[in-house]
Formats: sequence, C-alpha cells, structure tokens
Amino acid sequence: MGIFSNIMAKLGFGDDKVAEVAAATVPAAVEAAAPVAAPAVVAISPVDVLSKLEALAGAHAEKLNWKVSIVDLMKLLGLDSSLAARKELAGELACPADKMADSAQMNMWLHKTVLQKLAENGGNIPADLL
Repeated sequence: MGIFSNIMAKLGFGDDKVAEVAAATVPAAVEAAAPVAAPAVVAISPVDVLSKLEALAGAHAEKLNWKVSIVDLMKLLGLDSSLAARKELAGELACPADKMADSAQMNMWLHKTVLQKLAENGGNIPADLL
C-alpha cells in the first residue's frame, strides 16, 4: 500500500476505496508490465475529512497547521513526514518534475493534490481548502 492509501485509511475511507486507489496509483512502468483491470464502480460513502482532522488536531500535543502544510498533515495522521516520504508520495501522485526539484513547490503541490484526491474519493473537503 502506498502513502496516499495510508492517508485514506487513517481518515476512515473504506477498505474497498483504499484498495481501488492503491491500484489506480500504480506507477506507469509497473502497470505496463502487469496491466491492472479497471476497478469496479463502488458507491462512495462520504467521509467527513474536515471534522476528523480537526478532532485529531485538537487531541494532538503539538499545534499543527495541517490546513496549509503537507508536513503537518502527515504528522497529524501519524505518518512519516520526512522529505523522502514526501518525495515518495509526490511520485505516487505524479508530481510534475519541475515541482519535484524544489521542495517548497513540491510541498505546496502535494498539499493541494492530497486534498483534491481525498475530495475525488468521497471526502468532503471545504472549497476554501481546495
């Protein structure tokens, strides 16, 4: 399972949706070697991402600015937020090469993309965070 699948699992997305996303984020080189069948359409039950993250933030010992920081978002979820882990996540989500070369640009892209992907997979993300 990839890092994005771990993020989804930590937020309570169903196992079927996490498995579907894991299959969809397989790198193209791996997919070309072993094609993956298109996932079946699954009814999505909405996940209240905002309230889950706010509850976690309220219980966390450290004040984390997860609404703008991918590092803080990953820390809040108890995931490795190291540069190596963020680069791995960026690779999973197909971050453009020019953003990968600049960690600040990559971090901003990652934060926005993670929230967008959560919304695409049934998470209710407020428009101001997208």
